[in-house]
Amino acid sequence: MGSLGFSISMIASLSPTLTESRLIYSMGCVSTIVAPSLSSVSVVSSSPGTRRRDRNLRLRSSMSPSMVTTPDSDVGVVSSATTKKVLVPIGYGTEEIEAVVLVDVLRRAGAEVTVASVEQKLDVEASSGTRLVADVLISKCADQVYDLVALPGGMPGAVRLRDCEILEKIMKRQAEDKRLYGAISMAPAITLLPWGLLTRKRTTGHPAFFGKLPTFWAVKTNIQISGELTTSRGPGTSFQFALSLAEQLFGEITAKSVEEFLLLRDGYQNPKNKEFNSIDWSLDHTPRVLIAVANGSEEVEVVTIADVLRRAKVDVTVASVERSLRITASQGTKIITDKLIGEAAESSYDLIVLPGGHTGSERLQKSKILKKLLREQHKSGRVYGAANSSSAVLHKHGLLKEKRTTVYPSETDGLMNQQMIEGAEVVIDGNVITSLGLATVTKFSLAIVSKLFGHARARSVSEGLVHEYPRH
Repeated sequence: MGSLGFSISMIASLSPTLTESRLIYSMGCVSTIVAPSLSSVSVVSSSPGTRRRDRNLRLRSSMSPSMVTTPDSDVGVVSSATTKKVLVPIGYGTEEIEAVVLVDVLRRAGAEVTVASVEQKLDVEASSGTRLVADVLISKCADQVYDLVALPGGMPGAVRLRDCEILEKIMKRQAEDKRLYGAISMAPAITLLPWGLLTRKRTTGHPAFFGKLPTFWAVKTNIQISGELTTSRGPGTSFQFALSLAEQLFGEITAKSVEEFLLLRDGYQNPKNKEFNSIDWSLDHTPRVLIAVANGSEEVEVVTIADVLRRAKVDVTVASVERSLRITASQGTKIITDKLIGEAAESSYDLIVLPGGHTGSERLQKSKILKKLLREQHKSGRVYGAANSSSAVLHKHGLLKEKRTTVYPSETDGLMNQQMIEGAEVVIDGNVITSLGLATVTKFSLAIVSKLFGHARARSVSEGLVHEYPRH
């Protein structure tokens, strides 16, 4: 009853709109039958500071789907009564945060997402070094019909997508048939523009490539919807981009439910980082960071931590506690890690980080090698931390004594004796850092960068991500 009880409480708390729904409990799962929702989507015009309502655009589905959470998967996954098929193509140099957030959010919303490689193999190295494994080669998708095709950016990933003839044909057919398509970051300018798919479309994109967009139609906004096309700016706007697409596919109620589960709800719009017992983390050498992962780890957290730290020039090792280098994350993303935990344990690290994901955290806790590494880290006074549910791993290993922490709201039961800092997204107490996780993980990663290198480095990295970061 453990995970199922949690499922019921989470669904009930996802959104005020769901309190009017009927909860049905049967056959080992929970279904929420939600009321119809019909709304239009506001878009930003090319005139600065003005907004208009696009009267021609209506959400593709006025009836939100049934929501089903199953006991053998992480909570927050929504399955649709009417399946929507989504294609997310990737190539060498694709931006991993953008790709993984798209897949994660749309699968949670209930979409059947296919990740397709435009390379000759399924294994693709992304722009910051994460190795993703696609579901199929793009050739398998040539004759398929998709409700949405969404392109991540990254360089040279956007170029690799542009040069794929099969993908070009898929995208042109998508536009001709007036089905949804989207692109983020470099992809609007580098991929869609040469294909002629931005004609008379208001478009946004990454600031570094904004000048390549057609001047009259380019707009500086995080999300731009123009008919069937949706564009966005970069890794820091990935959640907004994915949620906008989810709303167009499934309706406002479903998108809001996923948004709140990801901790993007109003109460978290003004982030609070708290620090206690401040100590200096700066080093006289390149910081070495270990990210321990397992089957069921939350892919957004794994990829974002690695990506942000590598952008800051940190030496990052992603290590699997499984018997294989390849793990399958909580929403089905397949990642090839750098090392097995046994090999990784032969070195020492300035920081060890545990991403969350309920199933992944349980598997991390069972690793004897990781437990030994963490205890040595604690004994030596070096830094360690956790996001989301993995704070419970540190707690159960006795590594959070007298430490202030934060954790994903649903995971507080295992940390009843801890000093939880209410309202904080990131908490640093001496040499320990914890975070709520999911959509707050970028702030968690930038907080690490700031402690290691200073505020200026963190701000520089955030600008590349197109992520809002405080000036002071």
